[in-house]
Amino acid sequence: MTQQVAVVTGAGSGIGRAVALALADGGAQVAVADLDPDAATATAELGTRLHPYRVDVADPESVDALRTGVEDRLGTATVLVNCAGWDRTAPFLDATADFAAKVVAINYLGPVHTCHAFLPGMIAAGSGKIVNVASDAGRVGSSGETIYAGAKGGVIALTKSIAREMARHSINVNCVCPGPTDTPLFAAQDERLKEALIKAIPFRRLGRPEEIAAAVLFFASDAASFVTGQVLSVSGGLTMAG
Repeated sequence: MTQQVAVVTGAGSGIGRAVALALADGGAQVAVADLDPDAATATAELGTRLHPYRVDVADPESVDALRTGVEDRLGTATVLVNCAGWDRTAPFLDATADFAAKVVAINYLGPVHTCHAFLPGMIAAGSGKIVNVASDAGRVGSSGETIYAGAKGGVIALTKSIAREMARHSINVNCVCPGPTDTPLFAAQDERLKEALIKAIPFRRLGRPEEIAAAVLFFASDAASFVTGQVLSVSGGLTMAG
């Protein structure tokens, strides 16, 4: 991937950081984009091909500024990985309108904004790879994460629809759905819920961020040149969706 410029949102920690490191190890120049500029800088300090940027994926103007900054410094992005996400576990009937709006703005509209911003450059370049990181919650639902699951289900449908539109431009668009993974977001969940989820995983452990990153790296590489519109669960067997 030595000729590639990649953008990874949510790259300040967790899965996003692991993805950014994997892409950089593969030779790409990587824009490490995160809402927390200090976290983005901390990731960027882990390698010479990592470049920090601040972005609020829920804000289209912030996403447009990210695109301009990446193009000015690194060139046209040919790989986009949407890892930014946010949630808080709670019963559906306890959810407020503000909470629902925030979940949808970050988890669904975030990828909408980034894809809309970076696709024209990929079309002009004649190729590109987009990998959206959704969740198995979006495939089968998840108690206590109803709005999040709905937003991630939207990301899956968004992936397939953009894949259909962009195939004629030789742009591959795929989706990775992690199961429970050892990230700061998971660590913030209720202890009883965490224990129950781990017990439900056939491998009896959490996923590691680098295991999710490996699936993302496949979709972002030439090894997946004839793969588009696909959804891959990386969940230790928790979800075995056909």
